[in-house]
Amino acid sequence: MRVHICAVGRLRTGPERALIDDYLTRFDRTGRGLGLGPLTIHEVEDKKGGGMAAEAELLERVLPKGAVICTMDERGKLMSSPDFADKLAGWRDAGRGDLAFVIGGADGIDPSLRAKADFSLSFGKMVWPHMLARVMLSEQLYRAASILAGSPYHRV
Repeated sequence: MRVHICAVGRLRTGPERALIDDYLTRFDRTGRGLGLGPLTIHEVEDKKGGGMAAEAELLERVLPKGAVICTMDERGKLMSSPDFADKLAGWRDAGRGDLAFVIGGADGIDPSLRAKADFSLSFGKMVWPHMLARVMLSEQLYRAASILAGSPYHRV
């Protein structure tokens, strides 16, 4: 199952980029034998200032056809890392070819795009800067692959 992170904003060189690159490399290496990956990042930027609706339109253009859409939203479901790993495995085992995680911009994800989501995931009731949300999602994807592989990375 190919995995996509579809996000508003461009990630610049810096500590967030280094962390994401590291976790994505780890995920691709660990997930390959599990039928997970590769992981691709799709970045969109609304240069005209059209707000959430314009961002949603740009995000929809990069979503793979037929993908499971999972929005990252503070109103989403709170999950443990093992439960998240099981969710990924479930989608993979159901034969879903693509899984797209959607991270909105500063104002979040437009309600019209949220309504199209198959699932919504939360990293807690707090709102996180979208660049940190990318790092956290990248780490959790690697952790999920590690859990599914039986690796000692995740300690219970």
